[in-house]
Amino acid sequence: MDDRKSVTDQEENGYRGFEQGPIRPPSEAQSLLIRVTRNCPWNRCAFCPVYKGASFSIRPPEHVKRDIDAVHRCLALLEAGGDIAAGPADMEALRAAAHWRAMGMRSVFLQDANSLLVKPRDLAGILRHLRERFPFVRRVTSYARSHTLAVRREEDLHMLRAAGLDRVHIGLESGSDAVLARVAKGCTKAQHILAGQKARAAGFEVSEYYMPGLGGQDLSRDHAVESADALNQINPHFIRLRTLAIPNHTPLFAEWSSGRFQKCTDRMVAEEILLFLEHLQGITSVVKSDHILNLFGELEGRLPEDKPKMIALVRRFLDMTPEDQMLYQAGRRMGVFSRLDDLNDPRKRAFAAATCRRIGITPDNIDEMIDEVMKQFI
Repeated sequence: MDDRKSVTDQEENGYRGFEQGPIRPPSEAQSLLIRVTRNCPWNRCAFCPVYKGASFSIRPPEHVKRDIDAVHRCLALLEAGGDIAAGPADMEALRAAAHWRAMGMRSVFLQDANSLLVKPRDLAGILRHLRERFPFVRRVTSYARSHTLAVRREEDLHMLRAAGLDRVHIGLESGSDAVLARVAKGCTKAQHILAGQKARAAGFEVSEYYMPGLGGQDLSRDHAVESADALNQINPHFIRLRTLAIPNHTPLFAEWSSGRFQKCTDRMVAEEILLFLEHLQGITSVVKSDHILNLFGELEGRLPEDKPKMIALVRRFLDMTPEDQMLYQAGRRMGVFSRLDDLNDPRKRAFAAATCRRIGITPDNIDEMIDEVMKQFI
């Protein structure tokens, strides 16, 4: 087969050229993105703005393999200093290859929202092809819904692990059945636990996401305690925090606007995180706060040894004066501060204070003001 077929030829046989989806985890910023499915098969989560109005589809395995081949070919051309002689579809592969090459070519992320919905034998074939083309890759990862993992046969999960899938990112969001039902997550606490346990038993690295604030003011405690309990039963390799933000075009925004959902303030979220951390027990997970949405960028550590340090960080914020809390909240979301100690930097502190004065931020309206800023980070 001629790798340099035109875009027209590719469209005639159903292949539309190299594709990439809209999102990936922040921890996969250096990864090559290979699109296995399009959009999300569930697509009803009240807090999620992605994929709304888009239908889900599984790409034919041969098309995914052609994407892999296109990147392989582009890398060879880049190494040789040559030019790619094709149309826009190949240019997308070239851009992906160039970015990946600059990042060190260590990891690959399979898109979009739930690659494990692909028939296990088909996905295993894709993984083996990927590993054959790029045998130097250290890690291949994917999003996976708990609902899908919970119903997958153990032998199929072991097959995918053997074929080269190393890590799964799972959107736990909450371990509270009340919260999960209210935000239409399409999963129960029991399914989350079963999915995480099966993924670990199959040999995957498991990265679970907890969403501080998702319970709102009324379910905040239940959200924190039940989420910690679910994670205690899973013992994932990573627990990643993703603080709730509510973009205007999400179903949850209508609930918030009408007053049916009462969003937590940053202080309430900090109190919830403290409760969550206090209830994480008997596990060896690494906690990470690797997203700008999170108030505490430096909140990171391995359980159980770093638990006191993480708890002390949150308590330090809660013990601040309202003025300092406001400055830190604003400075963090404006990108001025990356850690609490940055408040002690005179230049950064002065800049944050001047900005607050200029746009009228006060301790009384800080949460309302940063709500608008946070929507831009989704």
